Amino acid sequence: MPLHAKADDTVYTKVDVNPVPVKTPPPDYPLSMKRAGVSGVVAVSAIIDEKGAVMSATVAKSSHADFENSAVEAVKKWKFKPAQKDGAPVKMKVTVPIRFNLEE
Repeated sequence: MPLHAKADDTVYTKVDVNPVPVKTPPPDYPLSMKRAGVSGVVAVSAIIDEKGAVMSATVAKSSHADFENSAVEAVKKWKFKPAQKDGAPVKMKVTVPIRFNLEE
């Protein structure tokens, strides 16, 4: 059976099976925000590859700019069980909320 050399660069937004986070190191709480008693949330948009690694991560929405870098850097370290479409692993764009809460 011949191997297909063509790489599929398609990034899906709808799949049969969504990616599942399996390793989710928490973000570092920015010291200035911790000292000020500020909580918040950052929605991080990420592309997950066919192996479950985060290819890219960017801020989609944020309650406070000081949380953004920490949230993005945390998501870049996450690992997922990859998304599947038609029984095969595929790239998928997801948005994950990263919460910064002093009570946790």
